[in-house]
Amino acid sequence: MVEEGKPAPTFTLPSDSGEDVSLESLRGEPVVLYFYPKDDTPGCTAQACGIRDQWGEFDERGAVVLGVSPDSETSHVKFKEKYGLPFTLLADEDHAVSEAYGVWVEKNMAGKRYMGVERSTFVIDADGNVAKVMRRVKPDTHAEQVLEALPG
Repeated sequence: MVEEGKPAPTFTLPSDSGEDVSLESLRGEPVVLYFYPKDDTPGCTAQACGIRDQWGEFDERGAVVLGVSPDSETSHVKFKEKYGLPFTLLADEDHAVSEAYGVWVEKNMAGKRYMGVERSTFVIDADGNVAKVMRRVKPDTHAEQVLEALPG
């Protein structure tokens, strides 16, 4: 289980730009790593647009924001363009990173059980340690909660 004060699990994932992004390459900067279930769905869109709408504050604090879902790079490109998202989206199609962070969980909707992403956010400090763990976040208040957790 990922815990505050402990090193964040490292990873490398393909991004919406076609480049691979590794957590280790971002040392020296605070990272907001947020996991969401699916591109272009109501909750996930509200969550992403909340960050977009407060982008100035994230940028001012020097935070690198990475959105992670099991969607493909192609899906991420469309989602990012449709809503003008100023941050990077990462494709975790085999959900290995979601599993490493403990957010790939059994879900239950209308009596159907299935595996999926539990909407969660991890603030990682400049040294690569987990500064804040936020599980089952609410899309509408997510951006404000993350800004409260960021230094600066």
